[in-house]
Amino acid sequence: MYQANEKRYEHMEYRRVGKSGLKLPAVSLGLWHNFGDVDPMTNQKEIVLGAFDRGITHFDLANNYGPPYGSAEKNFGRILKEELSSYRDELIVSSKAGFDMWDGPYGEWGSKKYLVASCDQSLQRLGLDYVDIFYHHRPDPDTPLEETAHTLDLLVRQGKALYVGVSNYSAEQTKKIAALFKKMGTPFIIHQPRYNMLDRWIEDGLTDVLAEEGMGAIVFSPLAQGILTDRYLNGIPTDSRAARSDSRFLSAENVEPTIQLATKLNTIAKERYQTLAEMALAWNLRQQTVASVLIGASRLSQLEDNLKALDNLDFSGEELKEIEAVLSEYVG
Repeated sequence: MYQANEKRYEHMEYRRVGKSGLKLPAVSLGLWHNFGDVDPMTNQKEIVLGAFDRGITHFDLANNYGPPYGSAEKNFGRILKEELSSYRDELIVSSKAGFDMWDGPYGEWGSKKYLVASCDQSLQRLGLDYVDIFYHHRPDPDTPLEETAHTLDLLVRQGKALYVGVSNYSAEQTKKIAALFKKMGTPFIIHQPRYNMLDRWIEDGLTDVLAEEGMGAIVFSPLAQGILTDRYLNGIPTDSRAARSDSRFLSAENVEPTIQLATKLNTIAKERYQTLAEMALAWNLRQQTVASVLIGASRLSQLEDNLKALDNLDFSGEELKEIEAVLSEYVG
């Protein structure tokens, strides 16, 4: 039976989510990839347990993570039951619903029908009575915002979620749903947007809304699907996902223009005694509203490398100017 590292909290930084009482580790583990039925369970356990041993207490899922859909929750639920059941109160487990999950007219978006069923299914797969955070995964252009907000509030009142959040909502959409939650007294505390050096859209209004509403952010794709690592500094490797062109984020036409930019950023990172990935993660965490960055890992050593970012989170004014000058050359 697994026994956690007694010193697991010594080297992790925990940040408050907005003005809420919840703290998240500066680095959280996302289970979007590498935790489906196509992935070896031995590797999944090594990554999850290794993460917890290093102070990562937050594990982020969604109903359709896999492949196939639902398998990441099922597999993480198995790890929880077999290895981490005695540590449940030390863990933050989150899930989401909003993208397509099952066939028919009720299998996606933001209706009460879909969200309640999705949450119930997620809890069953995870083997839990509640998740710590339940997100609406994307805004629904057709369902009234009031219906989505009331449903998320209902899940809290039913004891199925402790906190709620949204993902992929614009600044205006976030402000509107925050006003609805405020009237109901819902613990709406967090937003999960895509954010990195190459995709800075949250700086155009969303960070201001989060600050005004007393909310925090946990950002996904902080390394731009690997572009902000040393993976592509010397071109596109033949064994990379970009070479296979099966990712809309990592198509060759998206990666090639960024190679020169990444090389310049890597020079700055070396001066900080960091890898490019470490600096990119630290750069995300410089944002005051960002409580945590979500990283994925295909092996434990990759996770360990990324955690080294926490050794140097501070930037001088000159370093930020140098980084800004490089980024100004890039038009995504």
